[in-house]
Amino acid sequence: MESLGEKFKAARNEKGLNLDQVSRETNISIRYLEAMETENFAVFPSEPYVIGFLKNYSGYLELDVQKIISLYRALRIQEQPVPVEQLLKKPPKLPGFILPVLVILLVLGAAGWGIYTLITNWQNAPVQSAAAARRPVEYMMEGNFMERRLYRNDTVLISVDNETYKLELYNLGETVTIRTPGGSRSLDLGQESIVDLNNDGIPELRITVADFAKNNADMGALLHFILTDSAVFTGYDIDVNVSSGAVSAVSSASSATIIPSSVSAYPFTLQVVFQGYCMFRWEILNERDRPGTNQRYFQRGELLDIQAQNGIRIWSSSAQAARFQVIGGGRTYTVEIGSAGEVVVTEIRWVRDEDSRYRLIFMRLEA
Repeated sequence: MESLGEKFKAARNEKGLNLDQVSRETNISIRYLEAMETENFAVFPSEPYVIGFLKNYSGYLELDVQKIISLYRALRIQEQPVPVEQLLKKPPKLPGFILPVLVILLVLGAAGWGIYTLITNWQNAPVQSAAAARRPVEYMMEGNFMERRLYRNDTVLISVDNETYKLELYNLGETVTIRTPGGSRSLDLGQESIVDLNNDGIPELRITVADFAKNNADMGALLHFILTDSAVFTGYDIDVNVSSGAVSAVSSASSATIIPSSVSAYPFTLQVVFQGYCMFRWEILNERDRPGTNQRYFQRGELLDIQAQNGIRIWSSSAQAARFQVIGGGRTYTVEIGSAGEVVVTEIRWVRDEDSRYRLIFMRLEA
């Protein structure tokens, strides 16, 4: 069976990455990367550090995080020595009547489990039938952004230039298949596609798959719909200067690229330095072990660091009350989210292009 360290090495070599490049993009020192690949966990300060680094490294290499953690825990159990006194202790003798009693209890337990299973299946049968008989729902997109969990055959109506266009979530399998006026689009988790609705050569719509489970149609797919023409026709401006590490979004610009290209969506940190009084809310996107929204009232001089793997959604009562920096891949990027006194809702998240490369983008939502 392939060991934990071998899994890391094989995944890294398959992507053509060396330890120096991985260290730059994940902010994990080469010493700890080598320790994980050689299963030398004694170099880590404590158990929580090991778990944290294993999650970050396996997420960066697109491995199954839970499987990696399970392999690590199994390895730790194997390393635990058996106490000498237990090896020398003679097994206790059981009274003769114990064995028949155990057999009777086992038979009764098996019978009880069978009855419980039959009752549970009978109770769940109507629920499953109701789910299978769910009727498709039609939604109307209002404004320039819509976030909606859709299920198979649900539709979305989008108005552009006084014309209404229909999109349908056609299938949920290995990918999410969406029927558009220009043909079907198949998107994976985090992948983004632009759509020319009226066939005039100018894309009007950007679709992103924010959450879905492969081959699980009952879960549906959480989709983001963004009208891209809002940044062109309403006088907004986007200024992106990657070489200097600065991303400036003036007024209500729809989106801008922070980190232009990466082979994977690696962890990043949003650092917020508050320069005035501000009510601030944040939510980690697409991490089921960190659900929910956090909210605090911050004062001038306070500092907040938010770590995320996939993305962060933030809400601020004043766009200029804080200074925002994104730290990732060994670099720091300054992000301006709006004007003084402006209430803003913003997402900073990874998206996957059609060439399977990742970009970290900044996107304004409607407040």
